[in-house]
Amino acid sequence: MTNIPPKPSEEEERTHSQLRDILERRSALLAQLSRLLDSEPTPSALKSTNLSRHREILSQHTAELSRLTSSISLARDRANLLSSVRSDIDAYRTRSANPNSNPEAMEADYMLDERRRVDNSNSMADSVLAQAYAVNENFGLQRESLVNIQRRIVGAASQVPGINGLIHRISAKKRRDGIILGSFMAFCFLMFFWFM
Repeated sequence: MTNIPPKPSEEEERTHSQLRDILERRSALLAQLSRLLDSEPTPSALKSTNLSRHREILSQHTAELSRLTSSISLARDRANLLSSVRSDIDAYRTRSANPNSNPEAMEADYMLDERRRVDNSNSMADSVLAQAYAVNENFGLQRESLVNIQRRIVGAASQVPGINGLIHRISAKKRRDGIILGSFMAFCFLMFFWFM
């Protein structure tokens, strides 16, 4: 339709409710058939395949109905937006075409509208900055809590006599292994360049 009404018509609402009702009845019928199929001692593969196929068709129809509903509402919203823009343009033209209209008043209205838009932009920027400051403050609090946790762990490790020595031995072993591995790699590179 080229001219979509702003609200859904009574016929459209009735058709939509009938389609929803049909889909709900089909869903209930498929659930009942599924219970009957599950109650059979030896379920037929053909029946279960048909049942799964009917479920797929039902889900496709449900998705198609929701897609159509959303596209109709989008078209309705677009038409309403275009009609409101057209009415604003027509109102502006009638005001400007009217010889008795005051150009100073029209300019003042325009400036007030622009000021309102700028104020809205400023308030939005203020809210974004407030959120950024809150996030920054939250990061600072997390940093402080992590430093406190690290300080407690180091304090606990220093008070237990064997843990500090164990940590020192592990780090010394890692350092020694790193030196040995680095020396071996250097030796391999030297041998590679020597024989090349």
